[in-house]
Amino acid sequence: MNFLIGISADFDPVHNGHASLIGKAREIADEKGDEVVIYLNKGYSANHAPFFVSFEGRSKMALEAGADRIVPIEGLHHRLTMSYTVPIRIAMMIQDGVTDYVDAAEVNPAQIKKYAAKFIRRGIFSGIPRNLPNRNVIRWYAVNEFLYQRFNRKMEFHFIPEGKVNGEKISGRQIRSEILENNLRIPGSVKRLLPKSTVRILEEEIDKGTVPGTRNMDVLLKRLNTTSRHHLLNTAHLNAEAVEHIIQGRWYQAENQVWASLRQAGYGPVLSRLALSCVEEDVTRREIYELIQDYEKQGIIPPDQTVERVIERDWFVANMVETGLTSSEAHEKFLNGARTKDKPLYSFDAGLHLRSFELPKLEEGLKAYLYVDKRGVLACELKTKEGKVKSPLKLPGKMATYLRLLVDSQIIPLEGELVKRKRGWRIRLIVG
Repeated sequence: MNFLIGISADFDPVHNGHASLIGKAREIADEKGDEVVIYLNKGYSANHAPFFVSFEGRSKMALEAGADRIVPIEGLHHRLTMSYTVPIRIAMMIQDGVTDYVDAAEVNPAQIKKYAAKFIRRGIFSGIPRNLPNRNVIRWYAVNEFLYQRFNRKMEFHFIPEGKVNGEKISGRQIRSEILENNLRIPGSVKRLLPKSTVRILEEEIDKGTVPGTRNMDVLLKRLNTTSRHHLLNTAHLNAEAVEHIIQGRWYQAENQVWASLRQAGYGPVLSRLALSCVEEDVTRREIYELIQDYEKQGIIPPDQTVERVIERDWFVANMVETGLTSSEAHEKFLNGARTKDKPLYSFDAGLHLRSFELPKLEEGLKAYLYVDKRGVLACELKTKEGKVKSPLKLPGKMATYLRLLVDSQIIPLEGELVKRKRGWRIRLIVG
């Protein structure tokens, strides 16, 4: 039997804590007679940000620290949240034949298993409380157990203590910050936290001008400053409130100004980075929807995280709000297993407010671009041969709530088409 010892990481850069991980993996590999494989994130970090050190530089650091092989993981972290990327990465490793997985944890394995059991039972790996110790390790362990039913095998987990100096956890973020504060010179306080090989490679990367990696600010700022409401709303991981604050905050000249707008929309650091990455790469809701569906077909996405379940949840909440429940109360009921008797509507019509002079411009089949106006009203834009026609949408209360929830899902695509009915023009809305 072949034994592959796996680690999934950013390694930005490889510090002494990472070196200990590789050392433990090396120990297991030497005992079992096989290789240490690093599944190294490429393009964007697991936290949805550009890397400080290039993929090539981080690969060299990992190999010199004792790894045998590097497998790039690309295309996930500017598109999906951690609750989706973790199942995908673990599935990739299991399919590649990784038998053992090495990670660092502050809590003991028994506690990790205990915490993970709750999420395994629920079959959902999002919403893990931030105050839970080693929440990401718990997520990895739980997903590994969940995927056993798909692959009939799983990785054996090995835990080592987190790398610390004087009782403080070694922080990649702090390392990067100190190097930047020292005008890209590596201070002695940082060198003590890094293997000698990392210091050498990092200095080489700095000399080449590849450190630090940055966003394409020209592209990002242009899109944020000029993109229409409906196009922004069609961008993955932007909800209506985020779009409104982005538009209100124009004209942007620096990234921190955008962060301020997203903060006003209730976006935390992780979601802000993901949203900015989606704008930078022009990632649409349709792209995310189809990507998740593809992994669903492979049996990798947990049932409660499928796009169909997202739509089902929004339908349930809209129905419950009609009965007097708050959205949060309805959401909690859904999480606890409550469902409606009828299935969600994937197609329904909305009325329009049209002026008489606009009627001759219309023709059946025109595409309707959905947006939420500055008053918070659901509306659409029609691009006719003679110019644009904009109109609020007329919907019953439940359907308006349902549509607004879908809009704010951040990943469900919504399309509209102008159709002629006996009583006038309607917008045929298509969900997903």
